Amino acid sequence: MAEKKSFVLRIDTETMKAIEKWAADEFRSINGQLEWMINKSLKDAGRLKKDIK
Repeated sequence: MAEKKSFVLRIDTETMKAIEKWAADEFRSINGQLEWMINKSLKDAGRLKKDIK
């Protein structure tokens, strides 16, 4: 498993509410949802290697 780094994130209330709802809808923690969103965005932008199968 890759090493993880912690950091502080400031986010407006409305955005946080939307992320909380999305996470709950997909049975993820908020942290897990944010990690998934960031990872997907990086892959979609071609800034992160896609999983090798």
